[in-house]
Amino acid sequence: MENRTTDDGNARGGRLREDLASLRLEREPASRPAVKRGPGRRLRRVAIPLLLLAALGAGFAAWRGRPVPVEVAVAQRAEPGSERAPLLSGSGYVVTGDRYVSIGVRVPGRIERYFVEEGQPVHKGDALVALDDRDYRAALRRSEAALVLARANAELAANELRRGDALRRSGVLSAQEHDVLRNKARVSAATIEQLEAELAQARVNLEYTTLRAPTDGVVLAKLKEVGEIAVPGGFSGSGDLIRIANLSDLRAEVDVNEADLQRVRMGGPAEVVPDAYPDARYPAKVVKLYPQVDRQKGTLKVEVGILEPDARLLPDMSARVSFLPDPASAAPAEPAVLVPASAVRREGTDSFVWAVRDGRARKVRVETAGSSGEKARVVSGLEGGESVVVGEVALREGGRVAPAGGT
Repeated sequence: MENRTTDDGNARGGRLREDLASLRLEREPASRPAVKRGPGRRLRRVAIPLLLLAALGAGFAAWRGRPVPVEVAVAQRAEPGSERAPLLSGSGYVVTGDRYVSIGVRVPGRIERYFVEEGQPVHKGDALVALDDRDYRAALRRSEAALVLARANAELAANELRRGDALRRSGVLSAQEHDVLRNKARVSAATIEQLEAELAQARVNLEYTTLRAPTDGVVLAKLKEVGEIAVPGGFSGSGDLIRIANLSDLRAEVDVNEADLQRVRMGGPAEVVPDAYPDARYPAKVVKLYPQVDRQKGTLKVEVGILEPDARLLPDMSARVSFLPDPASAAPAEPAVLVPASAVRREGTDSFVWAVRDGRARKVRVETAGSSGEKARVVSGLEGGESVVVGEVALREGGRVAPAGGT
């Protein structure tokens, strides 16, 4: 029995030693013999970066070869006299010749009644607003009564002075007493003049309780409500009750850059196209050049009078204003090609467009004669029918492009 137990213990110990031996890590020798590096290893160190650069170059070349997306438009040929190209155009607003007339109170009072509504035409002198006039009517009656009293006192003073003159000539009345009577008559006369002026002011104040139209026009807005207290003056027109405009003299206002002022002249023809009605074209002419340039924006404000306005035009409506050439010089001597103005680029003193041919961009030198915000007139360089790139896009000669549009 004891021998068998001893044998089992020896067997377990042997297995444990074998397991521990399997977990042992062999140490490398303290020194290894030097490995001699051959030329192949150095070649690999140089070749790998070169291969990476070649791959990057191939990727860049592939990227440069990708077509650039562009928007294109077709150049349209215009025969002589078929198109009256604008000299200049810009965005502006419809205004009235007299601007807006804001009518405010001259005397304080409570708003009692409006005689008009928004959009209603009015004529000069028509009643617009009525204020509560009871205080002003009472003030008028007081002034009238005070004037009656003053005239009675003046009549009495005049009679006393006439009697005093007779007594003075007979020596009964002293000079001092006569002077008192004469001064009393003069004071009475002055009092009458003062009260007559106050009576006139009271009548005017009573008239001011009814606001009337100073000119023909259309009511644009009522600025206060019935029952509110209106006072004259105030900040930012707080005393204004109603606003009217004379729509018989409609104009369009636009800012013109200093560099383009040579294309605008007084009386020159123009055209107004409201944004709300792009198919409506209103003939106009230049009626005002403001006398001062805006230093901050470098522009001059110009107004064109609309010759044939209709009910569709409203104040503050946005519109496009185009300045046209004179009819005598409107038709060019030669045919021209019309392209969007954004297609024409500048390179020093020269002009060019990017034309799309066989999927590639080609720089074409052009000569222009007149332009607007939408189209430019090209008199040489294009024949019509070409596809030109619109907008600011970075291109290179012969570069591939992917056209879109074609209008």
